Amino acid sequence: MTAATTDITTALNDLLFDRQIDVDTAFARHFTGDYRQRTDGVWSDHAEFVEHITHLRGVIAEGRVEVHDELICGDRYADRHTVHVRKIDGGEVAFEVLVFAELAADGRFRQIIETTTMLSGGAEDRGLGSAR
Repeated sequence: MTAATTDITTALNDLLFDRQIDVDTAFARHFTGDYRQRTDGVWSDHAEFVEHITHLRGVIAEGRVEVHDELICGDRYADRHTVHVRKIDGGEVAFEVLVFAELAADGRFRQIIETTTMLSGGAEDRGLGSAR
């Protein structure tokens, strides 16, 4: 791996919380063109993931990522983190996320498999982790 290996905090901050960066630029910084992701058993390709992030940007006002555990070993990345968000409607939601990922030679994510658990929020927020 290169010294420029990405991590979940930097990627999510660019994708979700830094509105000075457009979604396509943020995606290209942290993910390969052939990127795919499985969230709670459902696979998304590059286009579906970008659609998901675009949707979230329309729902989330602000947030932060709290990493509890993180491991990088060669081209493998794993972490356990909590995403805390305040939605545009004022509601607050928190998800714990378990991530296992494959990194490309340039340090960007090639594939992520994740499982999410909602820690707080309303019933309507349960699918936020994969909503489009």
